[in-house]
Amino acid sequence: MEKTAIDRAAVERLAKALAFICGADHPATIAFKTAVETGSDRDLKKARTLLLKLKTGDRQAALRMIEE
Repeated sequence: MEKTAIDRAAVERLAKALAFICGADHPATIAFKTAVETGSDRDLKKARTLLLKLKTGDRQAALRMIEE
């Protein structure tokens, strides 16, 4: 199975969007900032899991903010 490359810039933009929507001290925001800093698969998986646990409206707003 081929490993998918993660766009670090997109993860960083998502971290900034989450900070705006949920606040800088929200666990999802912190997880995305950590994932940007470390780039590890484990941190990215944790951040993705927390993103999926957000309320639908918050998640969709964050994703819309990073659209180009």
